[in-house]
Order: sequence, then C-alpha cells, then structure tokens
Amino acid sequence: MSSLVVVSFPKVEEAEQVRRELVDIQREQLISLEDAVVVEHDAEGQVHLRQAINLAAAGALGGGFWGTLVGLLFLNPLLGAAVGAGVGAASGSLSDLGINDGFMRELGETLPKGSAALCLLLREATPDRVIERLRTHAPHAKLLRTNLSHTDEDHLRELLDKASKQAEALRLA
Repeated sequence: MSSLVVVSFPKVEEAEQVRRELVDIQREQLISLEDAVVVEHDAEGQVHLRQAINLAAAGALGGGFWGTLVGLLFLNPLLGAAVGAGVGAASGSLSDLGINDGFMRELGETLPKGSAALCLLLREATPDRVIERLRTHAPHAKLLRTNLSHTDEDHLRELLDKASKQAEALRLA
C-alpha cells in the first residue's frame, strides 16, 4: 500500500528543490516515489499544481508513435501521427494518476499565500536516511497530512524535529 505524505514549505523554490533531491535519492533506492507534486498558493491567491510528469505531453508522444505506426499501415503516416498525437494528448490530460488533483487543490487553498506544499505518494522509503539527506530543509518543513499509522506519523515527526535541531546547530556553529 502507498503512503501519502504532505509537507509544507514557506517558499515554492524550496519545495521544488526538495522534489529534485528526492528524485536523486530515489536513484539510490532509499525511497520509491509514485507521485511527487508541488502545490503552490501564489501571491494572487491562485493554486497551481506542478506535476512531476506532464501527462498530456506523455500521451501525445505515445499517441504520435502509435498513430504513425497505424498511418504507415494505411499509407498515410502524417495523418496517423497527427490523429494519434491528438488522441494521446486528450487521453493523457484526462487521466489522473497518483494523488487526486481535487485533494491537492483543496489543500493548496489552505496554504498561506506565497507558500507551497510537497505532496508525496510513496511506495516505500527509509525515512531516517531520507530525512538525514534533506536535513537542510527540515527547519522550514512542516508535516501537514499523512495516511501513516499514528505510530509511524509520530516517528516521522520526531525525525523531522531531530533533523531541524541538527540543522539549526550546524547553522550556529
């Protein structure tokens, strides 16, 4: 079963930086992400979802390939590619994989203007090692929501507090 973890940050740039670092950490197999979305509540009060994967573009690419292949069979590859790309883009933009967009938009409305949250759907993780790697962001991170058990959530909060204190001590040293 996947776990949902939502962490807020005072600035969008920091949430984006943490997401990039998590992708690097994933390469080391310390975490396995299903989805990672930055939810921004901008200064004008608008909520923006910064998806890790652009589903419409991915659909258009896949649709273009299959359309070209079908077009070759019927001796009109350009028409096949155009139709395939259009159908792929439409189906990609309608599919909602990972974290529910409606949930993230509602969450974004609760954030202070100018701040952001990082919504993570985790398959598996080694929390202590991941938080150790993201220690510099711990003083600004605040755990907002999770579907972890109470015991696991308390453990995660303790790890965040410990990392925050360590980061503060390093900053003062």
